[in-house]
Order: sequence, then C-alpha cells, then structure tokens
Amino acid sequence: MKKYQRLEEITKMVNQKGTMRISEIVKKLHVTDMTVRRDLAELEEQGVLTKLHGAARSNTAFQYREISHREKNTQNVEAKRLIAQKAASLIEEGDTIFLGPGTTISLLAEEITHKSLSIVTNCWPVFNILFQKTSPSFQVFLLGGEMREITESFVGDITNTTLERMHFSKMFFSANGVKGKSVMTSSVAEAYTQKLALSHSIERYLLVDSSKIGKEDFTTFASLTNITGIIIDDHETEAMKRLRAYTEIIQ
Repeated sequence: MKKYQRLEEITKMVNQKGTMRISEIVKKLHVTDMTVRRDLAELEEQGVLTKLHGAARSNTAFQYREISHREKNTQNVEAKRLIAQKAASLIEEGDTIFLGPGTTISLLAEEITHKSLSIVTNCWPVFNILFQKTSPSFQVFLLGGEMREITESFVGDITNTTLERMHFSKMFFSANGVKGKSVMTSSVAEAYTQKLALSHSIERYLLVDSSKIGKEDFTTFASLTNITGIIIDDHETEAMKRLRAYTEIIQ
C-alpha cells in the first residue's frame, strides 16, 4: 500500500471509530508501529486527527458523501460562472498556471480566452476543455497518474513526482468546504497533490461559491492565511465577512 493510500485509509478508520488504538491500525494495515506513528504525526499536522497516548482521535468524526464531478456540474452554476469570470480576469498573457480539479475550475477553463499561456492540470475535464484551445503559444499539459473516478482527477506518486519539478505564476483551485481558516477536501491523496501545487505557486486563488463557507470535509489541505485571495460569489453572509480576517475577498 502506497503512503497516500495508507493516510487515506487511516483517516477513514479513525473518523469511523472516533478513537482508534495504534495497535489496531498496525494490525489492519499490516505495517510497523513506527510507520503508523509517522503517518499519525503527518495527519495531525494536517488537522485530520489528534495523537493520544497509544491512539489517535478524529478531529472531524462525521459521516459524509463525496459528490462527484458530474453531480456538481448541476449545482450553483450561475454563482460558479460568475466566480470563473472573475478568476479569468486575473490571468495575464504569458502566465504559467496550475488548475486544480472541480466544476468551478472547469468553468474557468471555458472562460479563458488568452492567446499565450502555459497551463498544467491534473483534472481530465479541465484538460478536455482547454485542449480545444491549444496553439503554438497556448500550451496545455495533463499530469498523469492514478485517476480518482469521482473527481476525474489524477493523484499519486506519478502525478506528484512530475509536479515537484514544476513552478507556476498562478494557481486556481477549489474546495469542498471552508471553515474558519481551513480549506478542505474529501481525499487525502487529492489534498496532497493540491498542497504540493500550492507550494510551487507564487499567487494562489481559491474559487468557491458561498454554499461552501462554513462547511467541513474530510481533510484540510490549505489555510486562508497562506493564499493570495478567495474568489467568491456576491451572496454576502456573516460567515463570508469573517473570511476577511484571513485573506483578501475578491467579489
């Protein structure tokens, strides 16, 4: 079992049980005690769980169902389109961009009309949209790897090894939930890839509609304090107003 698969499995088990002993995890995953302790330390750093003496306690022990890319295509379309248009206005000719997975990012891909860009994505639907626009000065690259069917995005060692050698002027990404200053998604593997791309980007823009504000999800992969700005729809709420304490709001 690869590391990202192990982290995701540990997270699921701990969230399901609420609290789980290290010895149980060792037995179920057939790995060493030291390996589990290292994994728990990493998951604690991500805010997924809290390490206890000989055990781990879930920080977000709740039941959820991850919504697929196809299902999300029909949700809050008007708000997402507005967000995508605002994001497109921040792109400049000659930029090197990373686009993460998500339906709002797919809409951003549709809105891009620039002539000279280099765009990298790990999302199949985003790549398909942009591939129709390619030219000698408009390049699009798809990171391969293991595809997560539910989001139609590539993750894992192949994806991350390639991504580690790349650097971007701007990154546009989405999330399943934003609570406090935590930016969350449903998959540890996907979170790791997003986090890696963020660390290699100069400007980082989060694209979410107001329905995501105040929601929790499986794992935290970014903090609002470490991004350039959040691009959101015009539906002002108290929760959205509190975001201004952490980052710039682009409406």
